[in-house]
Amino acid sequence: MPYFDAASAAPLHPVARQALLAALDEGWADPARLYREGRRARLLLDAAREAAAEAVGCRPDELVFTSSGTTAVHAGIAGALSGRRRVGRHLALSAVEHSSVLHSAAAHEAAGGSFTEVPVDRTGAVDPAVYGGALRADTALACLQSANHEVGTEQPVAEVAARCADAGVPLLVDAAQSLGWGPVQEGWSLLTASAHKWGGPAGVGLLAVRKGVRFAAQGPAGERESGRAAGFENLPAIVAAAASLRAVRNEAAAESGRLRALVDRIRSVVAERVPDVEVVGDPVRRLPHLVTFSCLYVDGETLLHELDRREFSVSSGSSCTSSTLVPSHVLRAMGVLSEGNVRVSLPPGTAAADVDRFLEALPGVVAEVRERLGAPVPAPVSPGPAASLVVDALGRRCPVPVIELAKVIGEVAVGATVTVLADDEAARLDIPAWCEMRGQEYVGEEPADRGSAHVVRRLS
Repeated sequence: MPYFDAASAAPLHPVARQALLAALDEGWADPARLYREGRRARLLLDAAREAAAEAVGCRPDELVFTSSGTTAVHAGIAGALSGRRRVGRHLALSAVEHSSVLHSAAAHEAAGGSFTEVPVDRTGAVDPAVYGGALRADTALACLQSANHEVGTEQPVAEVAARCADAGVPLLVDAAQSLGWGPVQEGWSLLTASAHKWGGPAGVGLLAVRKGVRFAAQGPAGERESGRAAGFENLPAIVAAAASLRAVRNEAAAESGRLRALVDRIRSVVAERVPDVEVVGDPVRRLPHLVTFSCLYVDGETLLHELDRREFSVSSGSSCTSSTLVPSHVLRAMGVLSEGNVRVSLPPGTAAADVDRFLEALPGVVAEVRERLGAPVPAPVSPGPAASLVVDALGRRCPVPVIELAKVIGEVAVGATVTVLADDEAARLDIPAWCEMRGQEYVGEEPADRGSAHVVRRLS
């Protein structure tokens, strides 16, 4: 069964498996002890730290191992903000950061601090000048991912780091998605990553803090990992994480080129074979293994289930696959279509034949889901009567409000409007996206008795 969700968790690398099994036999003792077994465990821990630091591009004594990438983010942000509290309590971050960064920002605000979300363009990238403009005299820390986990767009880390350096603000880079593919651009002050993203075992994160960065670890003091990560080290998992990071880095040049070609094929073939689809993210400045696209008139949860029935494992940022029914914050910040969203992230070793099978199956699956939902069939559009229309889609979830809009747009005259009443969060994103894809005008959102009224003007 083809597994196409490496951005969530990559399959365990063979080197990680071998290192894990060996370390279970050799690295079970306390590395802080001076007897023989403890010394052997310490040698393994030191070697793993040196290997990880080499991959990150820092000194071994600047890097600690945490219990997860999320823990590394939380510890890094909290420690940097506390260490620079005399400067101020302002935090800057991009609008498409991982949820762990957003949760840290929310907790910081609840404790009396403040934060600014820097907007992104339609590809998901920040403008370094705009990011620099968000830095203030009281900014204690800035955060920017190296590459986006949902759409694969790489961020201009070096350019933003230069702006941060000019402002005297340290930059924390979340490198979870990119570290397995190569080193992060220069200029960062703190860096975090997660082993299960590159084929290491789950439960291992990295936190690197450059010398000279003011940092005050939060929470009860601990004796291990320079006091920045409490608890007994999971040494076998750490050894496996470091070994697999070195292995995937050695394979990265050849494998990234091969996977980039497969993703390029997905991007072009999906746009050719699937009507009413938007391929999102930067087509060039992106991770080599990841592509995201959104399909009009498709229920994302049903689409994923149908692909799973055909033995393809993919993920989605669509609100239809979420228990909260709220669209992905990444897609929302980009202003792109969220309904029927599919993220394909290929693990190393993915066979071209599996990608071809996926591309053969996808158009039929999308067509089946659209037919089941009663999506409109493309047909010649003729001018309708002059009267405007109101569509009541209250209580109906994505993609129904957009489907109902598409069904009636041809019934009004050019220049007339259709008002869609909806209380679905996705409508705020997907109706404007539909207008852009269809060449119609999104007039705006107005308050309604329940939910909102989305007004669309027919232009053609």
